[in-house]
Amino acid sequence: MNDWPEGWSDDNRGPRYGRGSGGAQPEGARAMRHVQRGPAVPPGQRSYGAPGPSAPPYGAGVPQQPSYSDGQGYDGYDSGYNTGQVYGGGRGGGFVPNDNDSDPEVDRYRPRPNWRRRIKWAVLTLVTVLIVTSVATYFWADSKLRREVDLSKVIDRPESGQGTNYLIVGSDSREGMSKADEKKLHTGSAEGKRTDSMMILHVGDNGDTLISLPRDSNVTIPTFRGSTSGKIRPAMGQNKLNAAYAFDGPTLLVRTIEYNTGLHIDHYCEIGFQGFASIVDAVGGVDITIDKAFKDKYSGADFKAGKQTLNGEQALAFVRTRHAFAASDLQRTKNQQKFLSALAHQVATPSTVLNPFKFYPTMGAGLDSLIVDKDMSLWDLASMFWAMKGVSGGDGKSLNMPVSGSTGGNLVWDKAKMKTLVDELKNDQPVTVSGN
Repeated sequence: MNDWPEGWSDDNRGPRYGRGSGGAQPEGARAMRHVQRGPAVPPGQRSYGAPGPSAPPYGAGVPQQPSYSDGQGYDGYDSGYNTGQVYGGGRGGGFVPNDNDSDPEVDRYRPRPNWRRRIKWAVLTLVTVLIVTSVATYFWADSKLRREVDLSKVIDRPESGQGTNYLIVGSDSREGMSKADEKKLHTGSAEGKRTDSMMILHVGDNGDTLISLPRDSNVTIPTFRGSTSGKIRPAMGQNKLNAAYAFDGPTLLVRTIEYNTGLHIDHYCEIGFQGFASIVDAVGGVDITIDKAFKDKYSGADFKAGKQTLNGEQALAFVRTRHAFAASDLQRTKNQQKFLSALAHQVATPSTVLNPFKFYPTMGAGLDSLIVDKDMSLWDLASMFWAMKGVSGGDGKSLNMPVSGSTGGNLVWDKAKMKTLVDELKNDQPVTVSGN
């Protein structure tokens, strides 16, 4: 009788491992089946044991099951106990992250900020903003300049010397003023334009010089080309200097000054009553020290002695007053020089230039009211104001045109002193002449 289960007899059981043997000889050594880990899986991919697009046999998220192989080779053998990867991840076991799971260690340790790189980009951004703003401001300001005077119409001009000569004119133009403005500023309502002040500003390497030309100066008005007709007009003989402007405007004024002095005028700049007052108000007033108290009902002036801040209305009264002084025209030109230098100094201060709420209104008020020659650039205009600031700061010299006497109520220039002065300016030499 066979004691073994069906299909298992002494004849067919053979010398199998683990099932005993009926032979007289003991079983020989046999190879154990070992855990064989599969090939390495690239990062970010799942491995399910069998290649191909088929679905994972154990479901998503379940690690590949070990395969078993017989044989004596040990290549690729890994018990799994050395690395802790048998039953879970190496971060503490039990959790195998999916592809879309965030890495807690990356979230926990953020990289330190690169301050050098941040500072570099901040500086580059700031420089870019400054460049763009500067370029935009330049073109905005340049478009507002009123280039209305054509100096090419001036005939028989003297040769240019060294340095640059600006003719700065303050006119009594009421352009843009209402009746209320005329009353407030005590300007009256006269038609047309006349020159209230005329100055030559020489900008050179040996100091800047500001020379006032009294409007009552006795001069010869020579032949000239009409600014409108273009025709040559005959000389008008002896007259007051401001009559030249009244007859034919800026070009005849330039022609008359060049003819009587021999000095070449490079640029022309004019401002009227309204524009002058607007610039002073836009800059927030101008600080000035008045040496002696005075009043003038014609200009509206009423000033005490001492340091004070003048607004637009007061500033206009200050530079126009002449009836309060014995030497009316000469004292007025001194006051004009003093105030214009103080105004240029105020405009050029960091508190104005670096403050956009003051800088742009001041620029707008000035550029809207300035009338210049066709060749005047913003750089020329800036040079003019900077030179006036230098004169007020003691880096230059200011004087009246030397006068030797008067005739018929008009002031006569001292020709000898004037020639010396003009020669020094032409050669850009330090000025040694003193005025009245």
